[in-house]
Parts: sequence; C-alpha cells; structure tokens
Amino acid sequence: MDINTIGKNKVKPGLPKLSPGDNVRVSFKVKEASRERLQTFPGLIIKVTRHNSGGNFTVRRVTSGIGVEHTFPLASPLLEKIEVVRHGKVRRSKLYYIRRLSTKEARLKERRERISEATSPAPVEDMLTAPEPEAPASEVE
Repeated sequence: MDINTIGKNKVKPGLPKLSPGDNVRVSFKVKEASRERLQTFPGLIIKVTRHNSGGNFTVRRVTSGIGVEHTFPLASPLLEKIEVVRHGKVRRSKLYYIRRLSTKEARLKERRERISEATSPAPVEDMLTAPEPEAPASEVE
C-alpha cells in the first residue's frame, strides 16, 4: 500500500468548477441530535485552495450586518451540492479585501464569456445592406 493513497480523499464527482468571485449556493448536511437535514449557505467565494487531499473553498456572506465565513472541504461527505449563481469578474485569487468593504461596495461585476468567431452573428454591415431583388424568370435568358 502506497503512503500517498492512504491520506488521499475522493473529491465528489459532478462539482462545478469554482473560482474566486463566484456567487454560490452550497447545500450541506447538518446533524442535529438524531436528525439530519440539508442547510444552504449562499455567498461569495473569497478563497479556493487545491491540493492532494481535495482542497477547500471559503464562502462569505453578510447576514444582519455581520459577515459570516464558512470553509467547506471539497472531499467532505457532508457536502451535498454546489450551485453557481453567477460568475464575478475579479483580478485576484484571494479576495480578502472584501471583508473591509460595505455590502454595496463589495458587489462584483459579472464575468462574461467570450463568444468564438464561429458562433458570432453576421457582421452589422451585412445586416444594413438590403438584399437585391431577384429578376423574374421570364427576363433571364
């Protein structure tokens, strides 16, 4: 048995690609006495760490004027699902500066994906020129 396989955790398949600046809704299991229920934690991803044991990510949200952060391990069996609500446009890998901003100042612009040339619509010039009317079949010899 290899020592690297002993400590290696399995990351759940089907998790979306996470990056800092994403607004997510994380569903995880909470055990209370003999019951188990699902709880959601919506917020902004401020940190993603990846390593051999799966890694983790930190989600921050502001509730009643108080900032709350929760770190979730990617390999945890209690992690049920992650929904990416929107992708934020950021230029840093760790968004710790968000902690000292007010809720309104901490809003991020949405990241837009680039459209490839193959799927882009026809150029505007082609749309502005009207198609030439075709001659009736009787005039063409």
